[in-house]
Amino acid sequence: MSIHEQAGQPVPPELRVDIPALISSYYGQTPDVYRPGEQVSFGTSGHRGTSNTSFNEHHILAVAQAICDYRRQNRITGPIYLGKDTHALSEPAFRSVLEVLTGNRLTVNVDENLGFTPTPVVSHAILTWNRQHDDKADGIIITPSHNPPDNGGIKYNPPSGGPADTGITAWIAERANAILDGNMSRVRRIPYSAALRSSDVQFIDYISAYVDDLETILDLDAIRSAGLSLCADALGGSGIAYWQPIAERYHLNIEERNGHYDPSFQFMTLDHDGKIRMDCSSPYAMAGLLSLKDQYDIAFGNDPDFDRHGIVTRQSGLLNPNHYLSVAVWYLFQNRPQWHKDVKVGKTLVSSSMIDRVAGHLGREVKEVPVGFKWFVDDLLDGTCGFSGEESAGASFLRKDGSVWTTDKDGFILALLSAEIMAKTDKDPGDIYQDLTREFGAPMYARIESPANAEQKSRMKQLSPDAITEKELAGDPIENILTRAPGNDAPIGGLKVVTRNGWFAARPSGTEDINKIYMESFKGETHLQQLKQDAEHIIANALAKAPGLSVKF
Repeated sequence: MSIHEQAGQPVPPELRVDIPALISSYYGQTPDVYRPGEQVSFGTSGHRGTSNTSFNEHHILAVAQAICDYRRQNRITGPIYLGKDTHALSEPAFRSVLEVLTGNRLTVNVDENLGFTPTPVVSHAILTWNRQHDDKADGIIITPSHNPPDNGGIKYNPPSGGPADTGITAWIAERANAILDGNMSRVRRIPYSAALRSSDVQFIDYISAYVDDLETILDLDAIRSAGLSLCADALGGSGIAYWQPIAERYHLNIEERNGHYDPSFQFMTLDHDGKIRMDCSSPYAMAGLLSLKDQYDIAFGNDPDFDRHGIVTRQSGLLNPNHYLSVAVWYLFQNRPQWHKDVKVGKTLVSSSMIDRVAGHLGREVKEVPVGFKWFVDDLLDGTCGFSGEESAGASFLRKDGSVWTTDKDGFILALLSAEIMAKTDKDPGDIYQDLTREFGAPMYARIESPANAEQKSRMKQLSPDAITEKELAGDPIENILTRAPGNDAPIGGLKVVTRNGWFAARPSGTEDINKIYMESFKGETHLQQLKQDAEHIIANALAKAPGLSVKF
C-alpha cells in the first residue's frame, strides 16, 4: 500500500469539502435507478455514497419507506430509535428519514436536543427497550462510519439491535429501488416542521441511559482509583456530548480533544492515501493524538459513529487493532468470573491468528465468521460469545454478569477497557501484547488494496477453491482453502488460503471501490513479503481465468 506524501499532515485548504455544494447536490440530484452506481446498495453495513450519485434525498426517502414497509410486513410495532453522526450529509438525511417515519405514523425516538447519537447507543437503547416490552423496537443510524466528509450513509438495525443481516438488507434495497423506479409515488412523508410537532416523535435522553449503564460492563471504580490520566479524541464524531458526562458520572480524569462539531473535519490529518478519513486505527489519521501520547497514561480515539476504537499508549503509540483485540481477549476471559465457562471468542476470518492462540491457551473456543459485525449479532444476543471483534477496530463484549450489552460495535467500551486493563494490571496494553508474542509468537500482519469496479469486485467475491492450483504458499504446504467461514458456514465473499505459518484472504470491500488482500505471517518480515508476493500471484492467476479481467495490487 503506497503512502501519500502528505499522509499524517494537516488538511490543506484545497481538500476541504464544500459543504453548501454537498447539501445542494443532496436535494438537487435525481438518481437514475437503471445505473448500478445510482441504485440503493447495502454493503458490509448499510448503504453509503456521495450526493453526486448515490446518496441524495430520493435514495434516503426510498430507503426509509422500504424500512417502514419491512416493519409493517414483519409486525415490528415498537418505537424506532433514530440516530445520526456528524457528517455533513447526515443532517439532511436525518430530516428526510424523520419525514418518512412520521408520515408512516411510527413512534420515533430521537435525541432530546436533536443532537448526535452514536451507533452503540442506538443498539443499547433497542435492547434495553426490548428486554422490557413485547412490542419490539428497532433503529436507524445515519452514518457512513469513518469514510471521508463528502460521504453519507444509512444503516438499519432490526430488533436484534445489531446490523441487519444480508436477507433483510437485500429486501430493503430491492424495495427501495422499486420505489425509486416508481417515481417515489409510494413514499409517505410529512414536512419536517410538522414531524417535529408530531406526537409520534419522542425526545429522549439517550446520554444518561447509556452513561449510567456503563458500570454494568466496566470496572470504572478501578479506573477512578488508579487515577489514570486519560485523553478521549472524539475526532468530531457523534460521541462529542458523551465523554464529559462519563467523566463526571464516574469521576474519571478524561480530557477531551476535538470535541466540537465540524462537518468538514478540517482538524484531521490526512490518511495514508492523502484523503480525509476519520479512521481511528490509522496512525496517519491519528497523527494529532499520537503527538500527545506522552502526556497521558492512555489515550483513545473513535470514528464518527463511535463504533470503532483506536488505543494510544506512551510506550507503544497507536496499537494495531489486531494486537489490542488479542489483549482484550486475554484480559476479559480472565477478569469476568461471572461469564459462563463455555462462552466463546468471536473473530472474523481476516483477524489475527494471535486471537486463536490466546483463546486456545485460555481454553476457549473461537468462532470464526465472515467480515461484517452482523455475523456476531446472535452470539452476543444469547451470550454464546463473550467477546466479538473484527480486524477493522470494532468490537463488543458482554456485561460483567454475562448478559448482552450491545449487538453492534462499541468504541466507548473498548476505549474505556484499555484504561481498566491498565488500572487492574498496572501494564500498558501494548506491553501485554509483547508478553503474548513471547509466549505465542510474533505475527506480522499486512493488507494491500487495489481499485476495483463493480465487475472486478464481483469476480473477486466469486473466487472458488477450484481456481487455486498452487500447492504451496510462501514455502509452506497449503493446508486449507476456505470460501465459507468455519464458525457458521456462511460464504466469506472471497477466499482464504491457510498454511501452518501464515495465511492470506482476498475479498472485495463492502464500503469502497477496492479489492483487498489481507495476510499474516508467524515467521517474520521476510516470510511476510514472500507471502505477499505469492498471494498476489495466486490471486492474479485465479482472476486471469475470468476472460477480460485483470486486477493489479
